[in-house]
Amino acid sequence: MKAVSRPALVWLTRIGSKHHEAAKFFMVGGVCFLVTTCINYSLKLSVLHKKPLTALAIATIFSTILSYLLNRQWSFRTRGGRKRHHEAALFFSLSAVGIALNLIPLGVSRYLLLLRVPDVSRSVQEVADFVSGIVLGTLIAMCFRLWAFRRFVFPHPHDQPHRLKRPSKPGPHSRIVQHEPSSTGQRPGAPKAPRG
Repeated sequence: MKAVSRPALVWLTRIGSKHHEAAKFFMVGGVCFLVTTCINYSLKLSVLHKKPLTALAIATIFSTILSYLLNRQWSFRTRGGRKRHHEAALFFSLSAVGIALNLIPLGVSRYLLLLRVPDVSRSVQEVADFVSGIVLGTLIAMCFRLWAFRRFVFPHPHDQPHRLKRPSKPGPHSRIVQHEPSSTGQRPGAPKAPRG
């Protein structure tokens, strides 16, 4: 068992160090996925039970705002290259495209494939909504966002300094300072003999 787990751990470490941004991005995506799912079903099972696309769109907008904050502060914190307002405008514009991509599978499921009540049972409709809107739509949108954010929103790697690192204090100088001998014959820095 140890022989199998050790190479797997080494492989995961190597992949993590090579693709650390993508790993962080997908972890943020996992958190936002949970937020989207909770908000979507809270709305869909209460005030928006007849409007599943609207419920999913609202849930996705909330999770997109959370996504910007987490990605800016964690996933892409070492990237930069744009002013903050320009960066935010691009982020939310591309996220709007991501929201549209997220809604497409649900729209196809509900209105083209007719996987909705009364054509199918309520349980089939809910499973189809979850698979198409929450799973498939989120996966398509996340892949698009990862590509678009790295390409357009945070284009320059290592352009922002690490926020956790403090600037190092200058150390002692390494050059040697030589002093001129004093006329009194004392070495520099030695206490002067009292005059009497």
